[in-house]
Amino acid sequence: MKPRLDPLATATADLKPMLALSESVHASGLERSLIELVKIRASQINGCAYCIHMHTTEARKMGETEEAIYLLDAWRESPIYSDRERAALAWTEALTRVADTHAPDEDYARLDAHFSDEEKVKLTLLIGVINTWNRIAIGFRAVHPVETAERAAA
Repeated sequence: MKPRLDPLATATADLKPMLALSESVHASGLERSLIELVKIRASQINGCAYCIHMHTTEARKMGETEEAIYLLDAWRESPIYSDRERAALAWTEALTRVADTHAPDEDYARLDAHFSDEEKVKLTLLIGVINTWNRIAIGFRAVHPVETAERAAA
C-alpha cells in the first residue's frame, strides 16, 4: 500500500485545531489506559491499521497487558475489563457505529454509574477525535511502521 499524501505536512495549519483537541483529550483526566483502549477499539471497528498499530504500541508503553489488547475485539466475552472500561467500550462502539446504533439509551445509561457528566463529555470527545483520525489515516492511506524486514518484503 502506498500513502496518498501526508496530511500533516500538506495542511499543517488546518490540522492544528485537531492536534490541540487531541492534546486536550489526553490531558482530560481520563485514565491513559482507558484512553488507549477506546482508541484501539474504535480503530478496530473502522479498520485503521495505522491507528491500531500506534495505539497498541502506546498502550504497551503505558503498561497495558497483552491480554487486554488481544481480547479487546471480544471484550464482552472476557472478564478482564472493569465495569468502567465496559461502559466506555460500549459507548465507543455505539458512537463509532452511530448510523446503525443511534447511540442507544441503554449504552448511555451504563455510563452513569462510572462517569461524571464532565467525564461523559470528555469520553465522547475522545471517541470523536479517534474516529476523525481514523478517517484521515484511512483516506490518505497512512502506512504504519513494519516491525521486521521479513514482513516488509512480504
